[in-house]
Amino acid sequence: MSSESLPVSWFAVEVASHQVPIQVNKLSNYDLILQCQVGLRPGKALFAELIRRYHSHVEKVLYHLAPDWTDRADLAQEVWIRVYRNINRLQEPPKFRGWLSRIATNLFYDELRKRKRTNPPLSLDAPLSVDDGEMDWEIASADPGPAEDMITREFYDQLRDAIADLPEVFRTTIVLREIEGMSYEEIADITGVSLGTVKSRIARARQRLQGQLQAYLED
Repeated sequence: MSSESLPVSWFAVEVASHQVPIQVNKLSNYDLILQCQVGLRPGKALFAELIRRYHSHVEKVLYHLAPDWTDRADLAQEVWIRVYRNINRLQEPPKFRGWLSRIATNLFYDELRKRKRTNPPLSLDAPLSVDDGEMDWEIASADPGPAEDMITREFYDQLRDAIADLPEVFRTTIVLREIEGMSYEEIADITGVSLGTVKSRIARARQRLQGQLQAYLED
């Protein structure tokens, strides 16, 4: 993980009006990303708005990849550090969501490989700082909203638990395919296995999920 600190207090960001003369919350996602690519680093208010719109997506990706990790918030924070430093490299702003998913997935694999080698404790508790000042970020909860009805929540809980119970290699491939919508080729590239192995793992993961959810669906 990065040893450098980046000022993060995700949502409580104060910026004088003369610094950002636009209403960031009025920007479309596309225009927001373009504005974040202006200059060497994104402006604080712009970047805080980008996090506000996409933090739940990052949380969801990491939750499904690492449901039993207690430090997913630290991983999410590192994802946003990487986005902050590299958003100017994104050539196609409309593909930001997929690019963000890839950063989160690659970070998960980096950390997984590190843990398999040394199993060190992961900690990003130290304050973070950006080039142009400090931000104090706090990631909001990604829990389902109150508008969701009980049946939908119950099914989601069952599906979430079923995915968490899958062996690691099956869980990773099914999350990348069904939740992130990645192609088989992209998954093979990320996981470092053959295309045939990816397809086999996804098929077997689907069979296991269907078997685990069958009893619930028949109730």
